[in-house]
Amino acid sequence: MQGTVGFFEHQDRARQNTVYLLLLFAIALLSMTVLFYLVLMGLTEQRVVWRVDLFSWVVIGMTLFVGCGSAFKFMALRGGGGAVAASLGGQLVLPETQDPAEQQLLNVVEEMAIASGITVPLVYRLPQEPGINAFAAGFSPNDAVIGVTQGTLDQLNREELQGVIGHEFSHILNGDMRLNLRLIGVLQGILLIYLGGRIVLRMTGRSRNSKSSGGFLLFGLSMLVIGWAGMLCGRMIKSAVARQREFLADASAVQFTRNPMGIASALRKIGGLNSGSQVQSPKAEEVSHLFFGEAMRGMSFWGSAFATHPPLKHRIQRLERLAGQTATFAPASGETTSAATLAGDAAMGFAGGSPKPLQIDADTVVATVGTATPGHLAYAHALLSQLPPEVHAATKTWAGAIATSYGLLVDPTAAEVRDRQLTHLRQTEPPELVEQALRLYPLLQGLDPRFRLPLLDLTIPALRNGTAAQCSRFLKQVQVLVQADQQVTLAEYTLQVILHRRLASHFAKTSENPVEFTTIEQLWTDCITLLSALAQVGEGDRSQQNYAFRSGMFRLPGASRLEIPQTTVKADLASIGNSLKRLRRAAPKLKQAAIDACAHTVLVDNDITLKEAELLRAVVIALDCPIPPFLDATLK
Repeated sequence: MQGTVGFFEHQDRARQNTVYLLLLFAIALLSMTVLFYLVLMGLTEQRVVWRVDLFSWVVIGMTLFVGCGSAFKFMALRGGGGAVAASLGGQLVLPETQDPAEQQLLNVVEEMAIASGITVPLVYRLPQEPGINAFAAGFSPNDAVIGVTQGTLDQLNREELQGVIGHEFSHILNGDMRLNLRLIGVLQGILLIYLGGRIVLRMTGRSRNSKSSGGFLLFGLSMLVIGWAGMLCGRMIKSAVARQREFLADASAVQFTRNPMGIASALRKIGGLNSGSQVQSPKAEEVSHLFFGEAMRGMSFWGSAFATHPPLKHRIQRLERLAGQTATFAPASGETTSAATLAGDAAMGFAGGSPKPLQIDADTVVATVGTATPGHLAYAHALLSQLPPEVHAATKTWAGAIATSYGLLVDPTAAEVRDRQLTHLRQTEPPELVEQALRLYPLLQGLDPRFRLPLLDLTIPALRNGTAAQCSRFLKQVQVLVQADQQVTLAEYTLQVILHRRLASHFAKTSENPVEFTTIEQLWTDCITLLSALAQVGEGDRSQQNYAFRSGMFRLPGASRLEIPQTTVKADLASIGNSLKRLRRAAPKLKQAAIDACAHTVLVDNDITLKEAELLRAVVIALDCPIPPFLDATLK
């Protein structure tokens, strides 16, 4: 999709849009406060126009009422995308499902997740929704979920489904999800004013005291009208935030799949379906801006000012123009998509031989952050097709995912270490799980080493189906296996880093990682530690490592005014981990600079071994930046 500048710019814009959102919310809240003040002045029959004490009480009351409503909603949203899906009546699609439509959906999601370098999202089906629609929700790619309506599964073919899911992956990669969840929480407070008015009116209707009921009736009616006006303001805010992002997501889906007619065909089916993209759930209003298509009926009556999505006609026209502009989008005769050819070419990259150093450019690696291309998608398709069926099937169950992870960690070279690991597993795990790990072990050892990290990502949805306690125990077991030989190799450290980051949201239901560091001075020591570690991974001598280290350091902003050591510093795994945690809380542009420096440190000689590539990829993942596989580069 977007290049590295695009990805990090989108993260910055998401932060800026949050400020914009809060500003619009403050204006709406102030307007409703003034209206309430005028209503109360009328009810109390005051002849003065301005009473500071009354206005202050109205401000305090409105702020508390709306603030508490928003705070309550934010607490409910701490569950992330899963909480949103559950509120809409979504049912988790289990990885081991035997339903053909659900299995096709999971396959599409798996391919796109591997191609874009993010955690394979959990997938939810909305069984009571006949319309064609989908959504992505979560605070980060690590806790994202994809939801689709039953109509989407019933009405769309694979190409159309791929276009819709590609659209949703754009929202995941571009940071839209976090802003969308914030929008739900912020607008919930405004909605409460409308609901409060309905409650007051209902209570007034039951009252038999005619003297007091008149005032309450007017007050409740005022709340209802002002709350309704606030809801219209909320719709305008959602429209202002979401509409242009839908055009961007459509274009990104095309760039991802190289097939604009897939998503265009899905949009046409929405236009021709009686239920269209309507979502019938009572919660549809508050999450309408999350969906692929307009979830609420009647938006056309109010005009585009209140629509969260552009008109279908405009979206289809843009896609048709895009198809006409790019000849490569047109499938060859007898083909439904060019992906098949790309997949065949990508599959050749897995054929035979042990991996050699990869020929790849540092700028190319950095530019892949936050992107996904047809080549990456074809690579993911080829990789999945090359997996032994027993291994692929194992990743879809809780026990199988654990057994697969254990199989990747069992030492292939030292028999003594391997025996120690297996003895521990036999003492602490069920016999059937250990036996499955032993069956998988030779299959895993026979795989191309480039399968390791994508295969690990395939286990994440099944692992996340376990409880937090089960995941915690699993990670402790991983640590024991890693330390069986009293040392941690870089390959083992890479696996641990990725597992912890992919499963982190399962332990801490936090809304986001706040930005704490905005200047390179705050993170200079951390950059020195990280680049020293990466330089020392290289196979060159000490002087070559120092040269690689300093080359990376000079890529950082402020390098000319800050002190750069002449040689690498000692960097143990604990210090690397601490530095990564701090860099994770850096502003997007600082993350971009750090990743750029890391890539240039590793690739100063334009060669990268599999070990270096995996560690570099783990660093990028640890910084919560999606990066597609770059291990399919041309072999020397």
